[in-house]
Amino acid sequence: MGSIVPTAQDLRLKKMAIVLFSYFAAVIVITGLAVIGLRNPMYSALSLLVLFFHVAGIYLLLDAEFIFAVQVIAYAGAILVLYLFVVMLLDVKAEDGYHRQLILALLLGCAIVGELIYIISHSAFGQGLTATVKALRNPPGTIESIGHLLFTRYLFPFEVASIILLVAMIGAIFLAKEKVFEKEF
Repeated sequence: MGSIVPTAQDLRLKKMAIVLFSYFAAVIVITGLAVIGLRNPMYSALSLLVLFFHVAGIYLLLDAEFIFAVQVIAYAGAILVLYLFVVMLLDVKAEDGYHRQLILALLLGCAIVGELIYIISHSAFGQGLTATVKALRNPPGTIESIGHLLFTRYLFPFEVASIILLVAMIGAIFLAKEKVFEKEF
């Protein structure tokens, strides 16, 4: 039984993947802290947008193109626009002072950082970097594999969910327009 030795190109790709993952992870942590730390809600929402795009980048590194597209369309597109509309409609102002829980928050934050350092130092993180990458013919999470499953094995639940969403949409339109119809009569 011979061992499979990774080629130089495999090692370069792994190093590049590690560099990209480290970049995405660092930006996610920094923008996550900015989301909860910035006083201006608009800046906080923009930091959330950057966070959503970098999470999508990690999904792309994992060869999950469909989840990448859903992350960009649903979260970075729809959810963030909803947040911005709520912030603009409520006319939320920036906070002037720190909260009373600042000392407790700092203590808990230091405890969590200490726990993370302990867990990472006692784990097997980084020991499998020279392992070969298994090439999958049709890896799970790709658009092709999800589409194949969606229109073969899960066709009936997909159609039931679409009918339920259609009924909910018609009900929402009816409830929203009900007052308009009452005024006409």
